[in-house]
Amino acid sequence: MRCPILLADMNAFYASVHQAMEPRLKGKPVIVGGDPAKRHGIVLAASYEAKVWGVKTGMAVGEARDFCPEGIFLKPSYRNYVDFSTRIVRIMKDFTPLVEPFSIDEAFLDVSGCGNLLGSSLDIALQLKSRIKNEVGVLCSVGVGPNKLLAKMAAGMQKPDGLTVLDLPDVPGKMWPLPARKLFGVGSRLEKRLRDLNIRTIGDLAVYPLPALQKRFGLIGHVLHLSANGLDYSPVDPHSLERIKSIGHQITLPRDYYGFDVIEVVILELCEIVCRRVRLGGYTGRTVNLTLKDVEFLWISRVRTLSQTTALTGDVYRVAVELLHRHWPAWKPVRMIGVSLGGLVENTAEQMDLFGEKERARRLHAACDRIKDRFGEQSILRAVSLTPAGVLRDRQGEKGHG
Repeated sequence: MRCPILLADMNAFYASVHQAMEPRLKGKPVIVGGDPAKRHGIVLAASYEAKVWGVKTGMAVGEARDFCPEGIFLKPSYRNYVDFSTRIVRIMKDFTPLVEPFSIDEAFLDVSGCGNLLGSSLDIALQLKSRIKNEVGVLCSVGVGPNKLLAKMAAGMQKPDGLTVLDLPDVPGKMWPLPARKLFGVGSRLEKRLRDLNIRTIGDLAVYPLPALQKRFGLIGHVLHLSANGLDYSPVDPHSLERIKSIGHQITLPRDYYGFDVIEVVILELCEIVCRRVRLGGYTGRTVNLTLKDVEFLWISRVRTLSQTTALTGDVYRVAVELLHRHWPAWKPVRMIGVSLGGLVENTAEQMDLFGEKERARRLHAACDRIKDRFGEQSILRAVSLTPAGVLRDRQGEKGHG
């Protein structure tokens, strides 16, 4: 089978889930995100009917309302999204055991051993799209390719409800004319660095001298060169999500926050949530990441690695605050804050300190965890959560990632 890898990408997934659950919403401009009543937060998903009005993912909910006054604004329902995602993956596994979830609304399939039973990759893609549409009620675009990279690129070429085959001989004609930003793995910051080298298209990147790319970007330069030429040797790994790399939480603030004193309150609340999730997973971590976004949606993300692993809120908070003071001007407003702890390892051993301070902190966290396990996440709170700057008292479920 020449192109055995499929990437199924659910179209406008969050909005599609609501439309599948409520038939009255079909064909309507559905916008999911934030709290519509309070007019804060960002758009997490918009149906294609809403996108016609200019609504985009990441746009402020208030701005989306201006663009699409007839839009139906809904709060996110993550439990339903996970349920739909699970049902979709179950359908995929009817075709092949080699299914690798890539996100809640995307998954790779390796159907290389299914040709004699189910037909060609194209036949399997058509059957998969039909079953997801009929049994779950959402549309998906499927990319078909010889590897994961080309399947991923193909899936984005025709939306919604698309089916695209992208083979290696197609790369010069279909991929190389595209802007470099369209290559999987190239973000806005990397795009700017490529532009400094006069690399503006994927084709420019494909023919750029490999030694020069490696000198400028290291190992990433080699990966970029391979990707621009349509080469990818990574297998479809059904166990990829079993290896958690980081745990984090982020929140869009209900208003612009000015001043380190109030921003630090939210950072502390986020550190509390992140470290509890790390402890619940039986992990400790050593890489603290702080993400900040301003009112114009310009953002920074800064990382610092600790000398020892930890799952204690105080340890992560101190580093996050240091990153805030070092990299964010005191006068600049903040609209979104995110904290994550990476470099996770199983918590099989703990480093003791001379005066027992960490042990006392661990025992305190363990006691608080037991209370929350029994009575709920908001049964015990830090005092700062009750101040005007606190934001997570009633919004614990807004957005997390692992």
